[in-house]
Amino acid sequence: MKKSIVLTSLLAVFCLGTQAQQKTESPKTKVVLITLDGLRWQELFTGADPALIENKDFVHDAAELKTKFWRNTPAERRAVLMPFLWNKVIQMGQLHGNRNEGSNVNLTNSMWFSYPGYNEILTGAADDKRIASNDKFNNPNTTVLEKINNMPKYKGKVAAFGSWDVFPYIINEERSGIPVNAGFESATGNTLSPNEIFLNELQTQIPSPFGSVRLDAFTSHYALEYMKKEHPELVFISYGETDDFAHEGNYNAYLTSANNTDALIQQLWNFTQSDSFYKDNTVFILSTDHGRGTQPIETWKHHGSKIAGADQAWFVVFGNNVAALGEVTQPEQLYSTQIAPTVLQVLDNKLKDSEMKGKAIKVLKD
Repeated sequence: MKKSIVLTSLLAVFCLGTQAQQKTESPKTKVVLITLDGLRWQELFTGADPALIENKDFVHDAAELKTKFWRNTPAERRAVLMPFLWNKVIQMGQLHGNRNEGSNVNLTNSMWFSYPGYNEILTGAADDKRIASNDKFNNPNTTVLEKINNMPKYKGKVAAFGSWDVFPYIINEERSGIPVNAGFESATGNTLSPNEIFLNELQTQIPSPFGSVRLDAFTSHYALEYMKKEHPELVFISYGETDDFAHEGNYNAYLTSANNTDALIQQLWNFTQSDSFYKDNTVFILSTDHGRGTQPIETWKHHGSKIAGADQAWFVVFGNNVAALGEVTQPEQLYSTQIAPTVLQVLDNKLKDSEMKGKAIKVLKD
């Protein structure tokens, strides 16, 4: 009888200890890093541009576009353009880069176009000597994706999806071993979901208007299906339509794409909050690879070192344990080089900023 009482007591102590340990050990944070290629801070923070909304050179149906996206104030215009960011994210995260409020985010590379911009975002440093074109060559630099994937506890838990077909080279899929689904690639493997099979078929039947960039809905849904099946802990997703529609001078499509992408990001967020693996332990980090011109007005179509303002970017973060600052309206200077170390810090606070060359942005609560 005494032995039974002792065993019962020991079992109770063990259970209490296990419960206490479970309470103190929080699940590892997951990170979803997203870029919107060439989306200007002007549209993100002030909505449709009054200098472009009725410009016949760039708008084919001004009445329709104004009905969708024109409102009297910048705050109203940005909310109708990107409602998830300005109705939901603003309450639970941080939005940096409204230069009208003194919040500045800039590139440090001198090229101001895509490959150098993505290299800077993903590696934490510019490399003007070696990354000076958008050509398809394997990145000699190591991205934060590769650094994380090389850690034993994260091996095989990193994945990337991009609309632009250069991403396998930017991420150096060959060396890093990270699965990259980009351009017009299909989902592969022996356990494709019904949705992946359908996406593979549909992608061949819907032509993209761009030679090297597929439509963003495919990129987003391929990522979503992979997250459902494989549950990676670090996911990189890059949308590309905003840049390509801007290059074409199609402001209707540029705004519509920004609006659609906002909805795709919301869909991803909603999934993470309904899936037990991601729920309440996932952080989303959003940015862009470069800005665009503003003056003269036709330079909104372009970017590059000769286009004033093309080095201007923005930064958004929201999710688990992120300090809810909302829109930052105080003077600050952030750089795209800080994104990679921020990913590292958010993913695992035991990892040091020194793993990447840039300095992390303080985004989490104390």
